[in-house]
Amino acid sequence: MQHPTQHRIVVLGAGYAGAVAAGRLARRLRSEDAAITLVNAEPHFVERVRMHQLAVGQDLRARPLDAMFANTGVEVRIAKVTGVDADRRTVAVTDEEGAGELVYDTLVYALGSAWDPQDVPGAAEHAHEIAGRPGALRLRERLAGLEPGRTVVVVGGGLTGLEAASEIAEARPDLDVSLTARGELGDWLSPKGRRHLRKVFTALGITAHENAAVTAVAADHVVTADGTAVPADVTVWTTGFAVHPLARATTLDVTDTGRIVVDGTMRSVSHPDVYAVGDAALAAGPGGKPLRMSCASGVPTAWQAADAIAARLTGGKLPKVTPRYFNQCISLGRGQGLIQYVTADDRAVRAALTGRLAARYKELVCKSAAWGVANPTLGLPTRRRPVAPRTPEPVPTV
Repeated sequence: MQHPTQHRIVVLGAGYAGAVAAGRLARRLRSEDAAITLVNAEPHFVERVRMHQLAVGQDLRARPLDAMFANTGVEVRIAKVTGVDADRRTVAVTDEEGAGELVYDTLVYALGSAWDPQDVPGAAEHAHEIAGRPGALRLRERLAGLEPGRTVVVVGGGLTGLEAASEIAEARPDLDVSLTARGELGDWLSPKGRRHLRKVFTALGITAHENAAVTAVAADHVVTADGTAVPADVTVWTTGFAVHPLARATTLDVTDTGRIVVDGTMRSVSHPDVYAVGDAALAAGPGGKPLRMSCASGVPTAWQAADAIAARLTGGKLPKVTPRYFNQCISLGRGQGLIQYVTADDRAVRAALTGRLAARYKELVCKSAAWGVANPTLGLPTRRRPVAPRTPEPVPTV
């Protein structure tokens, strides 16, 4: 039960960014001073970076949020967020008991993103997506029912597309798997990375349609920009992500794509009691370049926001570390991988790790990320510095 003097922190979304932010706040603040509520529509944490594995029939470890956050001081609320009133500092939610409202003093917005059909005709109706567990399970069922010799087309040559095509081809060598890319295959990688990628695709029998943007999707084929029809009994769409639309309906300052504009501490530039992390935030990395939507961006922004919130509440020092990149980790099935080392602003350098060692490296990264979420206080005491005394502020009215 919340005490009237507690600072009310509400975290929306329990993906990598939201769950990490809630856990880190629990490490930084005393539970008697701060009431932390984590709101999520599903009762389990979803390892989003493994959805391509789920889609081909592999079972993933269940990670119930209640168990993960037991004894941390974080209250887990299983509910769907239906609205945010950033001026009144309230969140509208719906759960099995009906509609309700949460009042916050500080909000951490981490509702993330979903797949983006990009208004391509037929994509929403005929393509499968693996941006979340429901979509991955639907694709899993569809693939399981495919007869040998059927065709699967993965649309999108980014990290998700490469991993999906490789995983499907390895798990189902009896299928005809291809991938369409707007540019050349792996054109952002180093020469060593591109060579290894092509080697693996050849070994797995994956056909790469390069410089072939898909302009339409039908039930049994896709159409590329030059009018070519590529047979597709199953189409998997991985061309990018679109953020949750809820932020657009608020008075928060957002971009034309709906991402919340934040400063270097992940604080909203328009509402100082709101922080945004992960895919939902337009956050700047080295050189002012926007961070890309990814787990590699989400976790550092969650650290930044949690540390900034704790510092402002306790009178500590604000974090000044700019989130940066070190590598891009790509699984190419269970036996092969590619670790492309990059500059701080995510540009490929010559060095790359390939083969089985890279696959083990990627698996270690995935396990480490999941462990960090599943152990939110990292075995450390959950009670930290006390919140500095504050004068209660009246809730604004509109």
